[in-house]
Amino acid sequence: MKHFIVGGALLMFVSSLPVAVTNNHSISLVAQPQVQKIAFLRSFGDSLPPIGYVQFCQLHQADCRPGPVFADRIQLTDAKFRAIEDVNREVNTDVQPETDLEHYGKAEWWAYPDDKKGDCEDYVLEKRRDLIQRGFPESALLITVVRDENNEGHAVLTVRTDQGDFVLDNKRREVVHWADTPYTFIKQQSERNPLVWTSLLPPDTAPQPVVAATNKH
Repeated sequence: MKHFIVGGALLMFVSSLPVAVTNNHSISLVAQPQVQKIAFLRSFGDSLPPIGYVQFCQLHQADCRPGPVFADRIQLTDAKFRAIEDVNREVNTDVQPETDLEHYGKAEWWAYPDDKKGDCEDYVLEKRRDLIQRGFPESALLITVVRDENNEGHAVLTVRTDQGDFVLDNKRREVVHWADTPYTFIKQQSERNPLVWTSLLPPDTAPQPVVAATNKH
């Protein structure tokens, strides 16, 4: 087994493990004799939670507590991956993009998009809630903050599986490995406690200014 750190993540190269094989946006887990890559995000200590998340938790305290069952990672099956894809597609279709300023008259406000309108954080909250209702453990569904391809702040939902960390994103229909996105991963919830956030940047990484997002994502 070999380990490499790339962009704040631990890349593990292992042979003879079940791997995810995509075909028309579905996944099959097949034993492969050749060397395969499984990419897991790696954390580097504590980080401050986003202010919008802190405000959200003041109103939704029950949704910001550790779940009754802890699972470090879920075992990814065809059925579970289809459920993840379904939730990503359904929420992206049902919720119409609208900035917090347009929606609430505030620069930053995290909320469930019960009125079918919201920005990236609201998509994430809804996807997390939907997957929990489908039986996924909260500890494997982590809200994650990134810098997007325009260096703007953005939020996605990361699903921790034994086949790697997958990203649900309101910018794309497909569910993909985090390493297949154009993003720089900044911070995410701790799998042990959703109120605690961890850094995804190595400690020797020089911080870069993030442009405040002005679009609906």
